[in-house]
Amino acid sequence: MKSKIVSVSLMAALVLLLGGCRPARVASIPAPAEAPAPHSHPQIAAAIASLQDAKDHLNQASHDFGGHRGEAIKAIDEAIGQLQICMQY
Repeated sequence: MKSKIVSVSLMAALVLLLGGCRPARVASIPAPAEAPAPHSHPQIAAAIASLQDAKDHLNQASHDFGGHRGEAIKAIDEAIGQLQICMQY
């Protein structure tokens, strides 16, 4: 009788122990956040306009600014592109 009580007790303990061991839940992967709607950024818009004016000046200039005009125009184009991306956020 005593061995039966011990067996039942061990079985109950085993069931309780294994019942508490559940596989870990797989966390759901959140959907990618959408880019926020474009907002007004007056300083960035002004910077783009200023860079465009500088580019126009460089393109119309009669000299090449010591050989730096071409590189300056490339840098302006890249800066304008980056600022336009910034305007989306």
